[in-house]
Amino acid sequence: MENTGRKTLDLSRRPMPKQPAEVRVHNFAEVALGYTPELAMEEAVRCIQCKRPGCVDKCPVEINIPEFIKAIAEGDFQRGVQVLKSKNSLPSVCGRVCPQEEQCEGGCALLKKAGQIAIGRLERFLGDWEATQSERMMPEIAPSTGKRVAVVGGGPAGLTVAGDLVKQGHEVTIFEALHKIGGVLVYGIPEFRLPKNIVNREVEYLQNLGVKMVTDYVVGKTRTVDSFLEEYDAVFVGTGAGLPWFSEMPGNNLNGVYSANEYLTRFNLMKGYRFPLVPTPVKDHIRVAVIGGGNVAMDCARTALRMGAEVYIVYRRSREEMPARLEELENAEEEGVHFSYLTLPTRCIGDEYGWVKALECIRMELGEPDASGRRSPIPIQGSEFILPFDAVIHAIGNSPNPLIPQTTAGLEIGKRGNIVADPGTGKTSKERVWAGGDVVTGAATVILAMGAGRKAARSIHEYLMNPCEW
Repeated sequence: MENTGRKTLDLSRRPMPKQPAEVRVHNFAEVALGYTPELAMEEAVRCIQCKRPGCVDKCPVEINIPEFIKAIAEGDFQRGVQVLKSKNSLPSVCGRVCPQEEQCEGGCALLKKAGQIAIGRLERFLGDWEATQSERMMPEIAPSTGKRVAVVGGGPAGLTVAGDLVKQGHEVTIFEALHKIGGVLVYGIPEFRLPKNIVNREVEYLQNLGVKMVTDYVVGKTRTVDSFLEEYDAVFVGTGAGLPWFSEMPGNNLNGVYSANEYLTRFNLMKGYRFPLVPTPVKDHIRVAVIGGGNVAMDCARTALRMGAEVYIVYRRSREEMPARLEELENAEEEGVHFSYLTLPTRCIGDEYGWVKALECIRMELGEPDASGRRSPIPIQGSEFILPFDAVIHAIGNSPNPLIPQTTAGLEIGKRGNIVADPGTGKTSKERVWAGGDVVTGAATVILAMGAGRKAARSIHEYLMNPCEW
């Protein structure tokens, strides 16, 4: 506690209850257990209700954060849900996977005293509390405008666009290439971090609002964007970044070498961890190397660990430069993932049967900061060494799938295959086509994709209601 002369500040952030590490490494159940109502109210009371809340300024989807926190503090959870869902249709998702420490919590006034409010945990609490109620709050839907919008891609950006536009009276249909709606929420993020019943619940909410959803529909193959424009008044492209990157080194074609996309999709969307109860076989590996240092690398490593492997994250910089969320890094450390810092893989080595058996690496040292602000890794000559592994997972990033750009004339494309779109509106170079999320920015966060979806939805609505002004 700290007495400021006006109000005693409670700087003790309430910890998140979670499964013990020695228990959770043997299951795929969610690690974080969530706040109880009592804990949520204790945490919410700590908010000092700033007159100029920095948390709101840093929220990509513009949530009135002090207002929903105040409602929790007063025990009025229903009002808190109303405030929250007026801006965010996926609160249980965002409360679990968004990097709040870099966004809303990074603008908290208490941060100066190392006591910022656990905004993400409170958001998750409200979303989960609503799910326990007999009836879910449904927002008012505007009268039908007669306008139709096609949304290509059922990930966070597409879901946000669909939710915002359907509430404004437009007819919205999502076209998703996979057999389930959710994008990275269903194929990329593990069950122990984001249970799929949570995603299903949020998707059902949008369906109840009136959003139509079509799965197993590959736009660019089944149908083109141009053909949609003949039937729909506007098209939003939110196809994400599903094209994996690999470290450029020999041996990537060996058996046992995976992209993070393939590895995580097998376990998440296809439920491989439940084999043989599901028809998705996965190979049991003994020693797994995960190349990379972001959240996806942590997801791969913690998944492999739960499948019984000894797991090493191989990262060319030090712990301080890792882009992964601190919470995810600490969870991986608690669970027993090993870390090979300042290590650069240079070659996958195979056995006589074509399976990977080892990873050749070289030691690194840190030089001057690069364009990202992180210190550049420099190889130490003569420091090569070999580590035995029977699986190697590349988790170093993704690019947008080229299918839409290749089949859509008049769409400006960036150097990395991303669709070029106005950052404030999502408008592309092609008339009546908007885009947002990872297909524009490259692989980023769920909440940034949702923020882009919100901006695009606002722009699309303005166009649909006043097309002559465009």
